Amino acid sequence: MAKKLRVGILFGGRSGEHEVSLLSAASILKAIDRKKFDVVPIGISKAGRWLTGDGAQALLAGGNSEANAPALSVVSGSQPTPADAVTALIPDAAAIGEAQQASGKFDVVFPVLHGTFGEDGTIQGLFELADIAYVGSGVLGSAAGMDKDAMKRLFAQARLPIVKHLTILRTAWEASPRKTVAAIEAALKYPLFVKPANLGSSVGISKVHGRKELAPALNLAARFDRKIVIEQGVGGAKKKARELEVAVLGNDDPKASVVGEIVPGKEFYDYEAKYLSDGSIPIIPARITVAESKQIRAMAVEAFRACDLAGLARVDFLMEPDGKRRIYLNEVNTLPGFTSISMYPKLWQATGLSYADLITRLIELALERRRERSRTSFSFDAAKSDGK
Repeated sequence: MAKKLRVGILFGGRSGEHEVSLLSAASILKAIDRKKFDVVPIGISKAGRWLTGDGAQALLAGGNSEANAPALSVVSGSQPTPADAVTALIPDAAAIGEAQQASGKFDVVFPVLHGTFGEDGTIQGLFELADIAYVGSGVLGSAAGMDKDAMKRLFAQARLPIVKHLTILRTAWEASPRKTVAAIEAALKYPLFVKPANLGSSVGISKVHGRKELAPALNLAARFDRKIVIEQGVGGAKKKARELEVAVLGNDDPKASVVGEIVPGKEFYDYEAKYLSDGSIPIIPARITVAESKQIRAMAVEAFRACDLAGLARVDFLMEPDGKRRIYLNEVNTLPGFTSISMYPKLWQATGLSYADLITRLIELALERRRERSRTSFSFDAAKSDGK
């Protein structure tokens, strides 16, 4: 019998999407193929404590309470830090608490961390330093996929259609609010969507119908990031854009799922509509033409490549509700919600790939990417180079 791969499932974290991460991790831990993988849960509390064993399980079950994280189960020592995690993840290093006593290093880490410090390239940099395979995009792709301003610049460079938008800095808004409002209204028409540039799950996003709503929306977004992205709404004041989604899977040869549609239970697909209410309706496959489906799936793969992504991404689109039905690329999400009822797994299920098999495939892609990276030289010996 082949030796099981040792997989660390990393969840929690310090971002505003901590609770979403717990839901995703719980679903993965339930569905992952235990015949193929030796699974180790690793939690990160909201305060940044790294936890294994009983501590990780308590975090998963109890949410954000530090009281649920006994010191004996943390990564290393009584006051663990992210630096301890580097030691824990480096091959042949000391075992991680209780969960690592039985055997050695991880073969793969699956970071089920949404938002800041988990989806933005920071944790990916740690894995690169530790020289360990991990699920998902690398440092560059993760950072680009998190920063909506940088992402849109890459989309524009790839000549992908995006909505009219403007990016401002928090400091500029605070220093000159009237000037900022004037600049926004000169460039864009209401309704607007105001977003923190670096956050996910629609946290901190507002739909703005007029000037009275603009300042509160900018203040809310400024709580979560120094950069604020303001987008012109698709569909105008009276009609809502159709919200379409595609799941992309792969590394250098990515594939797109069928197209799905979300009909939000609220005015738009915000945090509450995604995770707290039952009013939103997923439609898979979306009710669009064959030509529109082909166009959207091709654009999803192009967006994936434009941001140098790997492993997985959910790619979101906006379609005009009537008339020309123009399609706009909205954003990529490099670590989308991953419960069994989240759109990313459901889109692949509709395409013919089950939830458990999707998890297995993502782990395979992580190992594939690690093998490809191992072909790269990171040092240069002039004496041994060609022509010397």
